[in-house]
Amino acid sequence: MPIIPSIVGLFNARRLSQIDLFRKAPMEVQESTFFSLVEQAQNTEWGKDHDYSNIRTIYQFQQRVPVQGYEGFEPYIERLRQGEKDVLWPGVTKWFAKSSGTTSSKSKFIPVTKDALEDCHFRGGRDVMALYNDNYPGNEVFTGKTLTLGGSHQINNFSNDSYYGDLSAILIENLPFWTQFLKTPGPDVALMEEWEEKLEKMTEVTTRENVTSLAGVPSWFLVLIKHILKTTGKKNLLEIWPNLELFIHGGINFTPYRQQYKELIPTDKMHYMETYNASEGFFGIQDDPSDSSMLLMLDYNVFYEFVPMGELGKDYPKALTLDEIELNKDYAIVITTNGGLWRYMIGDTVRFTRRYPFKFIISGRTKHFINAFGEEVIIDNATKALDAACNGTGAVIKEYTAGPLYMSTGSKGAHQWIIEFEKDPGSVDKFREVLDKALQDVNSDYEAKRYKGITLDPPDLVVARKGLFFDWMKSRNKLGGQNKVPRLSNNRKYLDDLLKMNK
Repeated sequence: MPIIPSIVGLFNARRLSQIDLFRKAPMEVQESTFFSLVEQAQNTEWGKDHDYSNIRTIYQFQQRVPVQGYEGFEPYIERLRQGEKDVLWPGVTKWFAKSSGTTSSKSKFIPVTKDALEDCHFRGGRDVMALYNDNYPGNEVFTGKTLTLGGSHQINNFSNDSYYGDLSAILIENLPFWTQFLKTPGPDVALMEEWEEKLEKMTEVTTRENVTSLAGVPSWFLVLIKHILKTTGKKNLLEIWPNLELFIHGGINFTPYRQQYKELIPTDKMHYMETYNASEGFFGIQDDPSDSSMLLMLDYNVFYEFVPMGELGKDYPKALTLDEIELNKDYAIVITTNGGLWRYMIGDTVRFTRRYPFKFIISGRTKHFINAFGEEVIIDNATKALDAACNGTGAVIKEYTAGPLYMSTGSKGAHQWIIEFEKDPGSVDKFREVLDKALQDVNSDYEAKRYKGITLDPPDLVVARKGLFFDWMKSRNKLGGQNKVPRLSNNRKYLDDLLKMNK
């Protein structure tokens, strides 16, 4: 066994035994987490308002604290951003992760406390490597560096005491100095805001390193990889990094990209490991290479609840604890964390594939959306953008749907819109241009992906023949007032069906 993995294995032994504990005793670990969170927050303003000091059961907690999304926390977060302390979590919250917005906000600012950084985000990163080393004890990933591709925004000031930026930037700012010896590029390049310059610099710096692993979002990495290959004139990544063996990926579904990665990294020795890491916390790791589902990480100071899909939309949806869930059913995930989020619905849906240990896949979002490239365009974004396009061109829309055009070896991704007009726009090109600009105005993540066409091309607009959507709904036996055309989808099923009939 190589010496470096052996040493790492010795350090990881204790942690692996802790992971084994929550695999075998998940309810006990979750209950302990719950009471610890409530006790620590009982003297905060939120804790006092919800009488945390007298909570003795999970049921009492569920009765006193409503399930809610970002809008319910936004007034508290605004105060945290101004430097108030002991509001949602003890002490001052210094960091806020900026992510795409809700129906009422272009961007969300998720509180990231020091405790959440240490107990959740950083622990998740360490556990990924611990589990990888356990699965592949003969690996050589630790002999080289990890190429990380994060966001493009530097840290910005809210006030003298609080800052915001991409989660990746926050992590970089807070990582121990010695981790820089294990990663590439350095912070000066990793946090560059100008993407074209950043791609050039990343190519220049990383191609001189012994890169053994990659970490990031698959769609973003394809942009970088294609740029590196074009610049170097190489055919695949192994010609640049012959010791590359691991891609730690997350953020979007990897399935549409898997074949491209096999072509770009043509070796059976390459391993792929999915993680579930969001601004709100680190939740899951693919711990078994033979199983595509992820292990729910239960000792990161996150207490989990799950709302059945049939409860969504209700004023007081019923949320289940881990011991109440059923396999192969979709649930909206609700979290309580030491970041100061209490019964917070993050918008993702999960489906459990196993109990003891609890394994799951990310099954979607709680609402229609497009997130094939990390842009998270939601219905409200689409409605506002289409309204702007109609106002700008005099068009009237009868029906529409939209979804992704996936990246291929020779092209970037895009959104494809199939629109049946009641009144045609004066110019289809102008309609598409206004639609694209309006989407960028209401969604900061889409705006980032469209920046200079680095990741996403302009939208592809297909003008539907008259009656297309009626005929399509009829073919699906979906005519009638209770049936609606799906507006957004994160795959191409609806688009491809419609295009076949658009003749």
